[in-house]
Amino acid sequence: MTKVKVFAPAKINLTLHVTGQRADGYHELDTVVAFADIGDWVTLYGSGPVGLDVTGPEAVPELAGNDNIMWRTASRFWKPDMPLSMKLEKHLPMASGIGGGSADAAATYRGLLSLRAALEGRDAPRDPTPQDARDLLSIGADVPMCVVSDPARVQGIGEQISPIADLHPYPIVLVNPRVQVSTPAVFSNLAVKHNPGLDPLPETFEDRDAALSWLRAQRNDLQRPAIDDCPVIAEVLNALEQSGTCSLARMSGSGATCFGLFERMHTANTAADAIRAAYPEWWVQVGRLNGGRHAAPQLIRSTT
Repeated sequence: MTKVKVFAPAKINLTLHVTGQRADGYHELDTVVAFADIGDWVTLYGSGPVGLDVTGPEAVPELAGNDNIMWRTASRFWKPDMPLSMKLEKHLPMASGIGGGSADAAATYRGLLSLRAALEGRDAPRDPTPQDARDLLSIGADVPMCVVSDPARVQGIGEQISPIADLHPYPIVLVNPRVQVSTPAVFSNLAVKHNPGLDPLPETFEDRDAALSWLRAQRNDLQRPAIDDCPVIAEVLNALEQSGTCSLARMSGSGATCFGLFERMHTANTAADAIRAAYPEWWVQVGRLNGGRHAAPQLIRSTT
């Protein structure tokens, strides 16, 4: 049996500036994204009954449906006459602003390339073809950046990806108050759709203090309209800031997950423990940025 296991890291919008809205309704963004070592796991089998098995602490029945974004990805990048069985181990909350579905689609894409290459006895391609990139963008605007899973500045509707090579692997605390925020509703609540883009990026992100100073000067334009729609987000941000050791607290994407960056892992763990104790119903996770380094497909061959 041949299978491929792929990590699907959470996508964190460290900044998110909404710079325009196109005639087709898509919003143009200018954002810096990074990826945490917190995420889902996708396993693909080139044999067995066709199906999608969903497990894990964040598994819900609707994820196993035929409209799952993993099936939409497989329909584009897998031959219909080849058997395919998929498993999703779900650790990221749904509709939480950290790219869970897009990360799963991206992991499925990477895994399909690796699995097909293994079955055909060749090396897997390292980068998407131009046509693959267009297809991935049509599946979801966040999918191409999740395929890369490395820190980057992303512009346009998600198709312009400029790598950032030296972002520090900051300890990070992710907090979701267990509410789902409607992305279309948040965008519709945004009064001004044409906002300034990012300030000029630092020449290097290696200087942690300078990088944090730059990040603090940026913003998430969706944070205020998301709070207007879901006030508990402000409570989440306050809980992160009240730790006293959080270097930056901000909402990711369209919410409701917020993140806190920390200087040391032990202070991140202390802050997370305090938030869990005060809000036991919230989803709280601790990790590091640059989790995309774990996202390479793992090819597994066995006789069972």
